[in-house]
Amino acid sequence: MYYRKLGKIPHKRHTTFRKEDGSLYREQVMGTKGFSGTQSILYHHYMPTEVAKSELIGNYVPEFEDQQPLSHRHFYTDRLSNTGDALAAREYLLGNDDILIGVINVTQAMESYYRNGDGDEMLFIHYGSGKIETMFGTIMYLPGDYVVIPIGTIYRVIPNQNETTKILFIEAFSQITTPRRYRNEYGQLLEHSPFCERDIRGPEQLETYADKGEYEVITKSRGYLHSHVLNHHPLDVVGWDGYLYPWMFNIADFEPITGRVHQPPPVHQTFEGHNFVVCSFVPRLYDYHPESIPAPYYHSNVNSDELLYYVDGNFMSRKGVKEGSITLHPSGIPHGPHPGKTEASIGKKETLELAVMIDTFKPLKVVKKAIAYEDKQYMYSWIEK
Repeated sequence: MYYRKLGKIPHKRHTTFRKEDGSLYREQVMGTKGFSGTQSILYHHYMPTEVAKSELIGNYVPEFEDQQPLSHRHFYTDRLSNTGDALAAREYLLGNDDILIGVINVTQAMESYYRNGDGDEMLFIHYGSGKIETMFGTIMYLPGDYVVIPIGTIYRVIPNQNETTKILFIEAFSQITTPRRYRNEYGQLLEHSPFCERDIRGPEQLETYADKGEYEVITKSRGYLHSHVLNHHPLDVVGWDGYLYPWMFNIADFEPITGRVHQPPPVHQTFEGHNFVVCSFVPRLYDYHPESIPAPYYHSNVNSDELLYYVDGNFMSRKGVKEGSITLHPSGIPHGPHPGKTEASIGKKETLELAVMIDTFKPLKVVKKAIAYEDKQYMYSWIEK
């Protein structure tokens, strides 16, 4: 990411920075990869280490099903009935050692604050609007926003009143970044990138609280949830600067790459983490070779599992999926268009589909709870009648 700052900071880092009463603001260096990754420096009213009470809440790692016959899977997330705040209502559906994936139906604001100490999080806003309060400032979210929240960031999600926010979430055990091939040696997005820095938004307003009292921060780390009760407000930052902060990118700002013949999935890549990538399928013109076949060819993911989350529109290569569907096409067997979809695509000029794809380079396991939302016949939907 690029350099940003909000609020008040001293002229030089690691120097005295005093309040009006003469006492010091507390400086916190927050960075990745020791001191060699991206980092920001934050200035607090109170010591960020000041904890009044610490308790273990319990294990959060979902229980995965035993090995099943290798097959394509389809899950209807619109059948999930669990609602609540953005932490309590999390429904894990799939995962492995690098990533956990699920859906949240957010109907109320978080009372406690939260931070993930295991890795970055990405929240894709399917529908709904509201705000996310963070230690770096407040960001407003809308449908189609990807919200990337760095490891260790204290935050809470507050949906707009009387409005449900549906979120596809990723909990990574690594940093989530823009694709390396779209960045130059200085980190700037290149001309052939399907989006640029103008499309990226950071925190819009820094709201600082100097209140004293009991405030709970739920920390996710080492496979467990932990409760830390502070005796001051966790959003007590008066200023910060650096390269590490929450940021947002709306899927509508992704500029699709097209060609004379069908382009492979990497042209849709939007983000990457350790052993996974995230791609955006957006409305776009089809191929313009006079004999092109717009539908994708059948292909084998010999090194990766492919997960698709269907957001909106009529996905041109699939039958039977609907808004909120998740399909999983595992490595080891080929997948491709449903019967009739290849022929139907010939001569078409555009697609209005909207979907998020996650490719993982280790097999994804299915959470036991997810079986209740599964279309059991999906594996056999390629049989031609």
